[in-house]
Amino acid sequence: MTTFTVNGEERTVDVPGDTPLLWVLRDELKLTGTKFGCGVAQCGACTVMLDGMTRRSCVTPVSTLEGADIQTIEGLNTPEAEAVQAAWVNIDVPQCGWCQSGQVVSAAALLYEIPNPTDEEIDQAMAGNICRCASYVRIRQAIKDAAKTLEG
Repeated sequence: MTTFTVNGEERTVDVPGDTPLLWVLRDELKLTGTKFGCGVAQCGACTVMLDGMTRRSCVTPVSTLEGADIQTIEGLNTPEAEAVQAAWVNIDVPQCGWCQSGQVVSAAALLYEIPNPTDEEIDQAMAGNICRCASYVRIRQAIKDAAKTLEG
């Protein structure tokens, strides 16, 4: 059994230790906002916050999570996340939507660390998040818009 906090709520799960966090979130805890994309930590669709850092949940074994603090897209309620989500809607970033939860989590984490990122910093931070619809220009613009909102 492993006990950790998800979106502010302590949870205990009884699954094999090598079970990826992604499947615990989706199948055991019914938090389906975090998506499966590739299963090898290359696409970013499964990105969550783990102890304040972005982490690919598809390759994070539950056995490593005792006492951890996890935030999924459902529980991400920081000013940065709210600004990113508003900017996403304002400039209509999503197309198919599959990558969006991972994109938003990564963008919010970026703005928390770097409140006014350059294009290079945005590209570097978001490089591990693949958008199959190729809406990268709008993603970058939404991050810039969110940063401006947070300044003001």
